[in-house]
Amino acid sequence: MPEPRFLVDTYLEWIAREGIPIVEDFGIDLLSVEVKPWARMGALGAFTLLKGRGDFIDTYVLEIPPGGATEPQKHLYEEVVYVLDGRGSTAIEASSGEQHSFEWGSKSLFALPLNARYRHFNTSGQRPARLVATTNLPMVLNAFHNEQLVFDNPFAFPERLGEQKFFKGEGQFIPMRPGRHMWETNFVPDLSTFKLHEWKARGGSNIMFVLADGTMHAHMSEMPVGTYKKAHRHGADFHIFPVTGHGYSLLWYEGDPDFVRIDWRHGSVYAPPEMMFHQHFNTSPEPTRYLAVAFGGLRYPFSEDKKKTFLGMDVSVKEGGRQLEFEDQDPRIHAMYEAELRKHGIESKMSELLAGTRG
Repeated sequence: MPEPRFLVDTYLEWIAREGIPIVEDFGIDLLSVEVKPWARMGALGAFTLLKGRGDFIDTYVLEIPPGGATEPQKHLYEEVVYVLDGRGSTAIEASSGEQHSFEWGSKSLFALPLNARYRHFNTSGQRPARLVATTNLPMVLNAFHNEQLVFDNPFAFPERLGEQKFFKGEGQFIPMRPGRHMWETNFVPDLSTFKLHEWKARGGSNIMFVLADGTMHAHMSEMPVGTYKKAHRHGADFHIFPVTGHGYSLLWYEGDPDFVRIDWRHGSVYAPPEMMFHQHFNTSPEPTRYLAVAFGGLRYPFSEDKKKTFLGMDVSVKEGGRQLEFEDQDPRIHAMYEAELRKHGIESKMSELLAGTRG
């Protein structure tokens, strides 16, 4: 009799067979991750798995050699790509034969329409291009445990392509309310200069993205110089990619006597584990921005927990929400931040925020 199979994780079995490095940690410096030849992609790669990734999504680093290109790809899972370094282009072909292409550079963001054929090109003949992709492959592969269904499926999703302008760096602004304003597109040329909208209830400004009409969530937030945001918590799988400046985040579970600290800048990533409070601090002489990518967005939340997150992300935990107000935070948090600013020679701008009323 064949050996019985149980507690099978089809996704983990699949990545082990791909033959590239698998890095797992609480936070990862993506720019220094070792990459090795990846036959499937025709480039170099490594899987980068975070402790707080949850059950549905993963990330991988892809490096395209100078003047190189990936093998054509097509798959039945969603993928959001952030460009860490270099420049290049991506060509997308729909099942109808319709073709789209766009050029990207460092700090570009784009999504691959579901099950459309695509290929990445490095347009530099001298420097490699390094990208990081966040996907929901773990959910799809574990649900169906059939590689042919995932990688060789003829079904077409023409609605995921969207308007032609979505591939040109243009999009559609969808006004909601502070913290929930959305920008629908497939491609953002430069996150460091993209227009954001004020969000007083959390501190700073933000925008939510609807990318390729998918269930993958992405948003970007900015903190002014000398400020930090209110602490909050939510379910696992929010992958945080710093875009500009530098700073740190504190993470803790309710009742913990101390904090976990993550220092970050462009190129790093971390994911707060399930319902772990986390708080972001700007120690840079410029505004800091970060990108967050998760599964389940404002348009398609997918899970009841994501609904609760988007409804309660700027509502106090005392009122059933998921945000910790400034007046309720541990006094050590502000003292620690003031000490950090002094190290960097930066003046604190928190007095007005701390003295103000919520929202």
